[in-house]
Amino acid sequence: MAALETPQAFNPWDPAFVADPYPAYEELRARGRVHYYEPTHQWLVPHHADVSALLRDRRLGRTYQHRFTHEDFGRTAPPAEHEPFHVLNDHGMLDLEPPDHTRIRRLVSKAFTPRTVEQLKPYVDRLAGELVAGLVEAGGGDLLTDVAEPLPVAVIAEMLGIPESDRAPLRPWSADICGMYELNPSGETAAKAVRASVEFTEYLRELIEVRRKEPGDDLISGLIAAYDEGDRLTEQEMISTCVLLLNAGHEATVNSTVNGWWALFRHPEQLAALRADHSLIPTAVEELMRYDTPLQLFERWVLDDIEIDGTTIPRGAEIAMLFGSANHDPAVFAAPEELDLARKDNPHISFSAGIHYCIGAPLARIELASSMAALLTHAPTLTLSEEPTRKPNFVIRGLEALRVTL
Repeated sequence: MAALETPQAFNPWDPAFVADPYPAYEELRARGRVHYYEPTHQWLVPHHADVSALLRDRRLGRTYQHRFTHEDFGRTAPPAEHEPFHVLNDHGMLDLEPPDHTRIRRLVSKAFTPRTVEQLKPYVDRLAGELVAGLVEAGGGDLLTDVAEPLPVAVIAEMLGIPESDRAPLRPWSADICGMYELNPSGETAAKAVRASVEFTEYLRELIEVRRKEPGDDLISGLIAAYDEGDRLTEQEMISTCVLLLNAGHEATVNSTVNGWWALFRHPEQLAALRADHSLIPTAVEELMRYDTPLQLFERWVLDDIEIDGTTIPRGAEIAMLFGSANHDPAVFAAPEELDLARKDNPHISFSAGIHYCIGAPLARIELASSMAALLTHAPTLTLSEEPTRKPNFVIRGLEALRVTL
């Protein structure tokens, strides 16, 4: 049955909780399968089996506007001044439901194919090697800004066909937009997201116009050309898709990289095993994403009443699925608090599941494996030079910096 009160240990605005939420998750799992959390008016779901099932449950949705008005759903429309963010966000496939989600994902998949991703591998490997070479030449630095950030930003920009001279604002735009995915974002956070949404949209609108006249072999040209049974992406859908690919495609990869290396530094025996046997890299990538999950919480609206463990969650409620907790559920993972880079049975849900499974998961795996291989090969004596500080964000989990030396 649902716990009437969420344990006080769960507090996403408490730096101590953000630094290590996993003990609180253990308490949540022990107390029940679903908990109402008053500060965010959400139902928290901490168990792997429930999260996995709910991600596939069509009674839940990333949006409700395909079926209900705000008023019908018992919700208040977003403030008018937030409109640029919501126009951008609400036309991306991550926040759409069928039939629009089905149509857009099908069209995007025509341009974002496994072959397209695999063809990027030599570029990813070369860029990872160059970034690590720069870190080695400097005798160390910040793994976040020197390797983790520039790699996926450059890869997505290369895919989209964004010229190198235009790439500097991409990471700040993405960071400002993603601030809106935290719990109860502030007015200042919203203002930054709106400004970034306007600027990013204007930039992409101009770039799309150029590609219409002069198509290339980039993803934007592919999105313009993609069609199926008379369907095409609208300009807003193309813009929202590009922003989604950048935001989702690099935020998780950046944080997986630094979270992963921070975990390795705290487990020297595992790092030593990885350095001795690079064939562990594929399972290491999966285990590090499980061990310190880059996206801790994912939300769904309840479109039709559902029941969890005898508790009815009514239409109009919001469910918060705790990915970090699910990835540490002992019902699924043996010794979940242990880092085991050779873990074979690892059904983590860091890439989500169901119709919203991450379309960029194959690319993320290539990027994570490439940067890890480059660091293990060219910086075999890499060590931590100072204790890192966690970013205050809970939902998108990362570090302020990860300073290293050789």
